Amino acid sequence: MNINWAEIVNTVIYAGIGVILMLVSMYIFDLTVPYDFNKELKEKNVAAGFVIAGIFIAIAIIIRTVII
Repeated sequence: MNINWAEIVNTVIYAGIGVILMLVSMYIFDLTVPYDFNKELKEKNVAAGFVIAGIFIAIAIIIRTVII
């Protein structure tokens, strides 16, 4: 069994870039939308959680498409 270390390193690098891009895009979203999602999540607002989950899923799909 051969382990291709170059592919493993590339996967880790792309995963790191994807996570960083998701965090940056969430930060930009927080700056542009006049709504305090952190406060709503602390108050157990399920709708705010769904919005943030949808944003993360959409951004992840976009980043995946760009990387592939």
